[in-house]
Amino acid sequence: MGRKIQLRSVDGFALGAYEASPDGAPKGSVVVIQEIFGVNSHIREVVDGYAAAGYHAIAPQIFDRVERDVELGYEQADMGRGIEIAFQKLDRALALQDIQAAIDAASTHGKVGVVGYCFGGLLTWLAACELTGVAAASSYYGGGVAGEVNRTPRCPVIMHFGERDAHIPMSDVDKVKAAQPEVEVFVYPADHGFNCDHRASYDAQAADLARTRTLTFFGQHVG
Repeated sequence: MGRKIQLRSVDGFALGAYEASPDGAPKGSVVVIQEIFGVNSHIREVVDGYAAAGYHAIAPQIFDRVERDVELGYEQADMGRGIEIAFQKLDRALALQDIQAAIDAASTHGKVGVVGYCFGGLLTWLAACELTGVAAASSYYGGGVAGEVNRTPRCPVIMHFGERDAHIPMSDVDKVKAAQPEVEVFVYPADHGFNCDHRASYDAQAADLARTRTLTFFGQHVG
């Protein structure tokens, strides 16, 4: 269903991406923003899932600015490497620029929704506030969102958090709710990474409910 493509950012940088299309005409597009583990097999499966739901979907390889084709697993060493790339080496402004390139490419297939997980959840929130052409955004357990909570989103946003997430305390979630009353925030009895069925923290019930809510939300605002 999916294939590897290249995107061209506004400064001329070429980055890889994975995209998939539905069997029929797409009802819109979804840009999927990776976790700290790169565009790995799980993220490709997420892209394929949105394509199966009727959307043209694309995941830009935002780590390509640091190292091309990064694909990590979920062991401790992988996590350490992913954190180093995402939070120490990656220029966040350039990452958003590359996400804009993905949004622009996806827009040829209709309105664009953005969904992101973990580090991608934070970038989803920043994309909703800073980038153009985003019709709706769904952020999953975005670490650091509470530190960026005073921004103003340009589109409707929903967020998903796990109440057992050791990385994002409920006090941070409460801070988001207080600062952004128009953002619908869902909390699940789950841990960080509950959407990823490659991780021990996967929670099928929470993942299914969050996906249903996201698809309903995109159905309202994207197509």
